[in-house]
This record gives sequence, C-alpha cells and structure tokens, in this order.
Amino acid sequence: MILVVAEERGGGLHPLTWETVAAAQQAGGPVKVAVVGAETSASAAALASADVAEVLRVEAPALESYTQDGFVAALAQVIDAEQPDEVYLAHTYQARDLAPALAVRTGRPLVTDCIAVKSGESGRVYVRPVFQGRLLADVVADGPAIAAFQAGAVRADSLARRAQPAPIRLVEAAVDPGSIRQRPEAPFRESRQAVDLSQAERIVAVGRGIKEREQLALATELAAALEAEIGASRPICDAGWLPMDRQIGSSGQTVAPKLYVALGISGAIQHLVGMKGARTIVAVNKDPEAPIFEIADYGVSGDLLDIVPAVVKELKG
Repeated sequence: MILVVAEERGGGLHPLTWETVAAAQQAGGPVKVAVVGAETSASAAALASADVAEVLRVEAPALESYTQDGFVAALAQVIDAEQPDEVYLAHTYQARDLAPALAVRTGRPLVTDCIAVKSGESGRVYVRPVFQGRLLADVVADGPAIAAFQAGAVRADSLARRAQPAPIRLVEAAVDPGSIRQRPEAPFRESRQAVDLSQAERIVAVGRGIKEREQLALATELAAALEAEIGASRPICDAGWLPMDRQIGSSGQTVAPKLYVALGISGAIQHLVGMKGARTIVAVNKDPEAPIFEIADYGVSGDLLDIVPAVVKELKG
C-alpha cells in the first residue's frame, strides 16, 4: 500500500497533491491519502473523488498551522499504524522541510526530486535527475521508502477517479502542543511577479536558436495565438532576454502542459528534464539532428523565422 501525504494551501489542496496521487496510482497497488490539520473535512471530501482505497483525516488542535514538529509527530503515528510500503509527497517547500525529519523519525530511506517510478527486480525503482539534470539515476531504496515527486513528473489529468466517494476515516493524532518548538508563520510564497508555468496548459518555449532578442516578438505572437505562456531554456534567461521565472529545466521550472512548442531549442538534457512530461511536443529547429526531435511528437526542420509567421497566419485564419 502507498500512503500519499496531501498538502493544503490557502484552505484548499495544493495542486501538486493531485499529481502525487496520480503517481501513486500508476505505481500500482492500493493507495491511501492522508490530509493533516485541525479541520480537514473539506479537503478529505475532495480527495475522496480520486480512485483510492481510503482517505485519512489526521486531526489534532495543534495541527491548525503547519509546523515540522507537529506534522512529523502526527504522520509518524499514521505510518506506524498503517505500515505503508511507500510514502509519497509532492516536492514542495513544505515537503522539503517535512520529509527529511519524517524519514529520520520513521527510520525510512528518503528519495527526493523523483520524476518517475517503475518496477524492478528488487521492487520499485525511483528515477531522479543527478549532476544538475545531466543524467537520470535509477534509485532502489533499502526498505520502505519516503519519496517526493517533482512538479510535472506526472500529469494531474491522468488521475483516475471513482464513481462513488472513497471511504473517509478520522484519525485523531496525539500531538502535545508543548512539544512543538516552532512558531507558525505565513507559508513561503513566490514573488507576485513569478510565473507558475507548472499549471500552464500550453507553452511556447524559446532557445538560443532564435539568435536575436528581437525575435522574441515572433514567439510572443505565436503564444498569443495559442493562448499559451512563454517559457525559455537557460541561455535565454541567463542573457536577460526573459526573466528567470520563465526558465524551464533542471535549474528552472518543471512543466507538463498539454502542448509544448519548442522554438530553436536543441534539447539538452537539462532542458528535457523540465518538459518531457508534456502531452504533445512540437519542435522547430534548423538542425535535423537536434536531440529535441527524439522526444518530439511533431518536428519541423527549418528556419523558425519562416515557419512561425506562417503558423500564426493559419491560427488567425
């Protein structure tokens, strides 16, 4: 059985929770979901729509706000009682604080930054980028593991749902308020100017193949015609042509849109790590041997300065 730890944000579920539940479903076997807090009925009801065996409402007055001490204590009790084979979390800022302490408390190995999980001879194998995304490593945990999945590793729309709500069970956690050493503060938030590309359904991304900054206008026009967000590979952002919050890849955002249009992007592994979860990939590049064509669903070998205006003209009718 896999236990997924859901995460709440602003009174609702964090979007990456659904991706994590989908990852657990694809791994195979029964799935349970635990949501932690002082009052979790609304989140539990939403989670019960997923095709899971059970939703656990892990509640205690001391869990009203997130603290590492409180949540670790509560989840350790749930893990001890349920004995899951694996515990899955979304690789969020909260999970980065929570997961290492939970792993130590429960004596379980921790695998972070996962982008996939598959079956192997020794059990489940977790796939994660290493060396700044230059390579992908297959990791086999020594015992029941805790795994955290990157944003976009699994598409949320692949989530299997059920006709009737899953059973919901209340778990009253024994958490002593006096044992909590932290004082809750407002959760970390990105700056208001930051762009969350992980939630975009369509993205037009540009690489160094556009040659000049002035050519960004072509990509912007195509994005407008597609009602898409603009993204970029690292060289574009390093050059200051687009802000860093538009960067996609191992050192930027991980995305999984329905449509990903790559303009002048060669397909270095650091970039592919961030976007290969896209449902449909369209690549435009002058080099017919560019690595991006190996994963593209549709490829056009040619000058984007000729191709993009023609596409925009067709889209505008």
